Amino acid sequence: MKFIGAGSRPGRPQMDHDRVFTIPNLLTVVRFMGVPLFIWLVLGQKQYGAAVVVLAVMAGTDWIDGYVARRFDQASKLGRVLDPIADRLALIAVAVTLVIAGVVHWLYLAALVIPDAILLALTLSFFRGHPDLPVSVIGKVRTGLLLLGTPLLVLSRLDTAFSDQLFVAAWIVLGLGLIGHWIAAYNYFWAILRKGRGLNHDGGTT
Repeated sequence: MKFIGAGSRPGRPQMDHDRVFTIPNLLTVVRFMGVPLFIWLVLGQKQYGAAVVVLAVMAGTDWIDGYVARRFDQASKLGRVLDPIADRLALIAVAVTLVIAGVVHWLYLAALVIPDAILLALTLSFFRGHPDLPVSVIGKVRTGLLLLGTPLLVLSRLDTAFSDQLFVAAWIVLGLGLIGHWIAAYNYFWAILRKGRGLNHDGGTT
């Protein structure tokens, strides 16, 4: 069973509809709601086990909403914008929370934020809103690795016989995720630049 692009139907073109109230969009909202719950569990309650469950649900909805959208033709223009925003919000908010809790160093947060800040500045310089670029395979793999490594890191804070092994495994996965993050950012940088220059060129000739 493939995980990337799961639910897609070969030979059937993917259409982005104007619908707002769809199951994928509802699942994306659930992912948004998981962020403050995770912050409260880690910083307010020190309940790392429960925080891992929240992260698992958030990661699961990230995969399920894409599957449902492709399998049942529920892809929407709103979902195409909300989904990556939810991913970024989750990854950055979780990273900030873990920095405050002393679980990770601030350099990890910087490694996440700097590429996104550069892309945001570039996007705002060319577009008024979303650049409407397809999510790359590297971007999907990157998100999956970061969403997998983070709960492993949180689990390593629990007093278990496998804490050290979980800590090492978490940073291997997170390290690969950060490499993918920078590679994806590099690719998006040039994609935004090409599309932005193309729009400016077309606007200047019409």
